[in-house]
Amino acid sequence: MRQILYVSTSTVTGDKADLVGILEQSRHNNAIDGITGLLWSDGTRFLQVIEGPTASIDSTFERILNDHRHHGLSLQHNISIRDRQFGGWTMAHRRATDPVDAYDARMRRPLAGASDAVRSPFLSLMATGTLGT
Repeated sequence: MRQILYVSTSTVTGDKADLVGILEQSRHNNAIDGITGLLWSDGTRFLQVIEGPTASIDSTFERILNDHRHHGLSLQHNISIRDRQFGGWTMAHRRATDPVDAYDARMRRPLAGASDAVRSPFLSLMATGTLGT
């Protein structure tokens, strides 16, 4: 199995981004391909980890690379894994009216069992708006 972590920037910012459509399409495709992971967006950036069979990850990542809804994709890691860190697909998006504390708590639950290499970029982006160093 493989795990990929990437960050990118949305081509459509704010509430105009079709995050619900992205989630529905991703859930459908990922269920077919045996992929699990976590997708976080603040309406400007996407941070996503996906994991599953190598062939499925390769084809999914190819789709991601060609998706016009984002640009500036930066691959953070692409590693072999023995066990999944995310048993289900999750997406979190905080709108301006959502309480930050509730959003952060919702994100921390699936990240609790993740490796530091996955957890740290998510927590850094959530806390500071950057991936850190």
